[in-house]
Amino acid sequence: MNVRRHFTLMAIPILAAAALHAEGSLAPIREHCIIDASENGGKLRLRVESGDCGAEHRHCDSHFSDDSFSRFTGFTLADLGREGAQLTATLAAEAGTFTCTGTVRDIKLEGDSLFVPNAAFVARMEQLGFTGYDSEKLMAYAFIGVESDWVRSVKQTGIQGLTIDNLIALRIFKADANYIHGITELGYEMPNADELIGLKVQGVNAEEVREIRAMGYQPTLDELIQIRIFKITPDFIRRMQARGFKDLTIGKLVQIRIFNLAE
Repeated sequence: MNVRRHFTLMAIPILAAAALHAEGSLAPIREHCIIDASENGGKLRLRVESGDCGAEHRHCDSHFSDDSFSRFTGFTLADLGREGAQLTATLAAEAGTFTCTGTVRDIKLEGDSLFVPNAAFVARMEQLGFTGYDSEKLMAYAFIGVESDWVRSVKQTGIQGLTIDNLIALRIFKADANYIHGITELGYEMPNADELIGLKVQGVNAEEVREIRAMGYQPTLDELIQIRIFKITPDFIRRMQARGFKDLTIGKLVQIRIFNLAE
């Protein structure tokens, strides 16, 4: 991936030293890999297994990725139809490079995988205040596309509580800087990282919040999550008002949903 690097001359020696330290502590990961087509059209399903899986693939660790074939080189969806083909699928991410080398059998590529961590990425993340990486974490970053520029943009919003772990959830649920700005531009205080994940997981969006506010409500961040969990849509509120329910606070609307009073 092409990632812009803006380093001062003074930062270069620091980054180089950090990279050497990381390179010595981050070992490559060698496992068993299987790639086939996902039920989600046009995407692949990747499984990486380690340990003593046995014939029934038990007692092993697995990593699953549902991703576009376009992120891989040396391998396409059409290749799954080439029975017996010897192929290497490569995912070159900023966090490291993953390869799956094997043979196509029964519409899947199966063989040996290798993940090589990128020590320069670890050094860049250290400059952003994130440390404590191991090879497994970096492989997860590679699979879901955690990149230093994206992390920098999220951090620059001023959000608190970022960790090397919840960066994964933020990336999976696409809780990026634009989404954060969309929440704060509504007048809410900056949520911390875990609150932001909760908002994004439940699908809280600025457009719906504006519509509910236009109906006279001023929901808190916690209430925004409840609104989504219990499907307190503007249409639902209007229907309850038409049925004669009075003084409908968010709390009362939630109770109506909980006790099925809308039926």
